[in-house]
Amino acid sequence: MSRELNDRYGGRVKKSSEDTKDIDGEICDIMFALICLANSHNINLDDAWKKMMETRCYKRDNNRFERKES
Repeated sequence: MSRELNDRYGGRVKKSSEDTKDIDGEICDIMFALICLANSHNINLDDAWKKMMETRCYKRDNNRFERKES
């Protein structure tokens, strides 16, 4: 993922012979690895997601991105 992003947006010059994957495929690879890790630790991702959203988005950061009326 980092190599693909660096090839597209960073200062690294991509060699013409390099075969790069699309960013969507890289994100899916990361998600798959994280899901496997969660499964191996018996983590319910649905419950963990709901808890995180409730804590971070609806409580801690509730007013962080307030709408400003013009």
